[in-house]
Amino acid sequence: MERQPSKQLSLARREQRLAYILLLPTFVVILMIAIYPLGKVFYSSFTNQRFASGQPVEHVGLGNYKKLLSMTVKELPPTIDEQTGKPKLNPQTRQPEYARPIQILPRQPVRYRELAQFSWLGKRYVIGASDRDFILAIKDTLIFTVVSVLLETVLGLIIALVMNSRFKLRGAMRAVMLIPWAIPTVVSARMWQWMLAPTRVGIINVLLQKLGVGDGQIPFLRADTWALPAVIAVDVWKTTPFMALLLLAGLQLIPADIYEAAEVDGAGWLRRFWTITLPLLRPTLAVALVFRTLDALRVFDVFQVLLAQTRYSMATYNYYQLIGNRDMGLSSAIGVIIFLFIFVFAVMYIRFLGVESDE
Repeated sequence: MERQPSKQLSLARREQRLAYILLLPTFVVILMIAIYPLGKVFYSSFTNQRFASGQPVEHVGLGNYKKLLSMTVKELPPTIDEQTGKPKLNPQTRQPEYARPIQILPRQPVRYRELAQFSWLGKRYVIGASDRDFILAIKDTLIFTVVSVLLETVLGLIIALVMNSRFKLRGAMRAVMLIPWAIPTVVSARMWQWMLAPTRVGIINVLLQKLGVGDGQIPFLRADTWALPAVIAVDVWKTTPFMALLLLAGLQLIPADIYEAAEVDGAGWLRRFWTITLPLLRPTLAVALVFRTLDALRVFDVFQVLLAQTRYSMATYNYYQLIGNRDMGLSSAIGVIIFLFIFVFAVMYIRFLGVESDE
């Protein structure tokens, strides 16, 4: 009787050893296709390596990251009128005029470009960035990610709840729902580019003009005000079916008898949603958010087709630096920054949604 626990322990150890042996090929494959390339990118981000160049590679430390992320804040002094010795006032707004940012921002050893201006305690300040385009790319990518993922999750959940109910032609509706997602992104982006054109070709402008909105020449993809909302709208149209499909799979795993018991107890649909559906859907919701956020943070095709080089996402700016400037070290640093953003978002989702292991 005393030997039984030791036999069980020995059997457990042999099973554990066998499990490691069986998983060893998987670890080797992951090492080859994931860990090694990622490590190579990290290594390249600390060098001045040029793409398709025979130039010697030198270590630059954090130089690439400083070039991408360096920012400074400088006070803008008011412009003084030489005759009165007082600050000049704008004749239209009657507000003080300030020195031009280009005169204030440092130019050596790194040239800073104006990113934004703000007022604080009666003084005017300018924010300068060593790589203005990349800082704006981070801003646009984060706005795109938060807004698009939020809209896609809410709309996808509504569609999934409808598709999960019983009605006629439910199967056909599920198939039709997937059409936007099934269209290749480049094709759908080009289609929307035509529809958003500020000419008679653009059906959106034509419809808005018929409704009395605008003059039929709204530059959705060229105006700073409209460009990012237009890209978000195109992405929401295409990717909402993907979120709906993932959430529908999670809804199908919830036992129907739980809803029946809650309905017998007098719980309304809203109470059933908050107390049953949402808690049991959390693991699926976390997976859907991680996958969708990963795609949104490294969005490339929609920005590249619709906005080209007029406005960047982090991924399109990475492409521009690698292919256009052949700066492999700088593009590797951008890739590392994208990876860190994805990692932070994934950890936030897992923590805030309360997704835990089964142990």
